[in-house]
Amino acid sequence: MLVYSHRPEVREGIVNAVGRRPAPDVGRVTFLEAGGVAEVLAACDAGEVDLAILDGEAQPTGGMGLARQLRHEIVKDCPPMILTVRRRDDRWLATWSQADAVLVHPLDPLETAEVVAQVLREAQARAVVRG
Repeated sequence: MLVYSHRPEVREGIVNAVGRRPAPDVGRVTFLEAGGVAEVLAACDAGEVDLAILDGEAQPTGGMGLARQLRHEIVKDCPPMILTVRRRDDRWLATWSQADAVLVHPLDPLETAEVVAQVLREAQARAVVRG
């Protein structure tokens, strides 16, 4: 699972909120932290990302624009994405990013784990259908 933010404390907060095992049926997760866009793109291009959690407030490139870029550039095998935003009112704006889900800071660990598990389940179901 890739976690992107230019701020280490935001990445740490996301990792802590998700936990090592968001749900029993999705297994343990390992984290790859990225502080820059180049790291995100390299990991996605290499197929190393099963889920990306992107900070909508990251600088200089925010998670919203990055999610939309990934969705359009990695047409085949684009990883599912969750976008984090600072204000509940920004949830509607996040739809533009085409992320699979949106979480609002401060992250609630129960909600975060539930959303992560659901997005992973949906991705696994799509992979089975594609065969």
